[in-house]
Amino acid sequence: MTKKLKPADEIDSYCTKCKLDLAHRIISMEGDKPHKVECQTCHSHHLYRRPKSVAEEPRVARAKAASAPSSSPGKSSTPRSSSAKAMAAAQAENQRERDWERRVSGKGVHDFKPYRTTTSFDANDLVRHLKFGDGYVVRVIDKNKIEVMFRDGIRTLAHGIEMA
Repeated sequence: MTKKLKPADEIDSYCTKCKLDLAHRIISMEGDKPHKVECQTCHSHHLYRRPKSVAEEPRVARAKAASAPSSSPGKSSTPRSSSAKAMAAAQAENQRERDWERRVSGKGVHDFKPYRTTTSFDANDLVRHLKFGDGYVVRVIDKNKIEVMFRDGIRTLAHGIEMA
């Protein structure tokens, strides 16, 4: 059984600057996969890349799942139910974006803390991230993880990491 990864964990990744498979610290996650990492050798930040020494994941299972019929032969999905789900999802997304705009828009540049893994944040702090833009801290998960709401959605980020 493998340990579930989280921000601030270390992982091997291909460093785009060093051009080697090296130890990296996870900065942010997308779902259960590392998204952005920091090289422990050159300290550059980049998207996670599978180490070159690791074989690529087999895509056969995903291809079969995508080509399989979505429902059993006896059942049919009605367009009405799928469009109702799509409408509800769109409304939830619109509400989330309105909440983000209400919390972030109209704030001055000095109201935002620049995001760094070494900076500690509290709930409701305004954050300015170089890649994701402006956001606010939804919650502090633990001493090294926060959830931040950005315009495009919520992300789990590392914070309060002490550099040796």
